[in-house]
Formats: sequence, structure tokens, C-alpha cells
Amino acid sequence: MAKVDDYFTAADLTREDLRKREAGEVAEAAGAELVENPSGGFRIEIGFLGRTCVASWPELIFSDIRSGKTLTPQEQVLVLHYLSGARGKSLAGKWISYQEIPDGRFYMDAFIRRAKNPLVGTFGEKPELLHDLAVSAYGASSFDHGDVSVVFDAFPYVPLVFILWKGDDEFPPDGNILFDESVALVLSAEDTAWLAGMAVYPLIGRAGS
Repeated sequence: MAKVDDYFTAADLTREDLRKREAGEVAEAAGAELVENPSGGFRIEIGFLGRTCVASWPELIFSDIRSGKTLTPQEQVLVLHYLSGARGKSLAGKWISYQEIPDGRFYMDAFIRRAKNPLVGTFGEKPELLHDLAVSAYGASSFDHGDVSVVFDAFPYVPLVFILWKGDDEFPPDGNILFDESVALVLSAEDTAWLAGMAVYPLIGRAGS
């Protein structure tokens, strides 16, 4: 498991790389908005799991625009890595499972532990609740897989699909998470596993409230 210092280091390295690029080009490639501050300078606003996150350029320390709360080190890294890897709205239009992502097999256990098992364990017996909570949290839409499925944008150009199959007398409930094939061009397999888990856990929190 990565240490907090590792996240700070990864974030700082990515910020350095981003500062070598034009702010407008970074924002456009990521589907973010570059806004001029009244006092001078610019800020980047970007959608991330149902929230709008904002950071001044070139400091690039992101916070939730509504609450003002600074993102966690792990969230900072994911947002920065997305900004670094985004290539515009170049979706492949092909849905793949996590194990089909290059190097996904190396993080498969982590993906199952962080994302798939919590998703199925919480919503497998009540899949309709997943639909309702995902719509509320992420503006999700219904999808056409499984018994219940939803699709939503984790980042502007990184859609996710959550799928659930109801159990019966012979088989327990099951589920899966799908990604557009282009995710491999934007995020690493490790980042993608973390992102999937970050998308699941807020819904679990809402389910228990």
C-alpha cells in the first residue's frame, strides 16, 4: 500500500510536468474549464465524481468548489494524473472489464477488494438502490447490461459502468465495472482501480445513511 508521502511525491512530479504545458491546452484536453480570476491569473475547474473541483494555475492544489475542502492526497494524484493523461474526447466506444486493461492483472486483487466486492456486497440484494443513488450522486443514466446498470462520468472523458445481476436459488448476486477502452491511454491500471473504488464508496455511504 502506498504511503501518504508517496502521494505527495507523485502529485508534485505531475504538477511539474503540467506546468510545462499551456493551461488552456491542459484544460481543453481534459474537458475542464479554464476561468480567469478577477484578481488575475487563472483557475481550472473540473468535474470529478459528481463534484466540481477547482485549483489555481500553476499551483494546482485542488479543492471541492462547494465545500472548499482540499482533496485528499490520493484524490489530488488522480485528478492530476487525469489532467496529465487526458487527450480530449477520444472515447473508443468499446466497453472493457478491468482485467482487459493493460497491466490490470497486476492490480486485479486490489480492484476486486476496493471496488467490485464492495459494490456487490452492498447492492447485490438491492440493485435498484444502486441506480437511485448513482443518479443522485453522479447524474448517472440507466445502462443496458445486467439486471440493473448505470453509466456516469467519473471524469469528463472517463465514463464508468456499474452492473449488477440479481441472485437466485442457484447463484449469488454478482456485478462488474466496465470502462471505455480509452481509459488505458489516460490512467494507469493502478489509478483506474483506485478510481473505481472511489466511485463505489460514496454510494455505500449513502446506502447506509
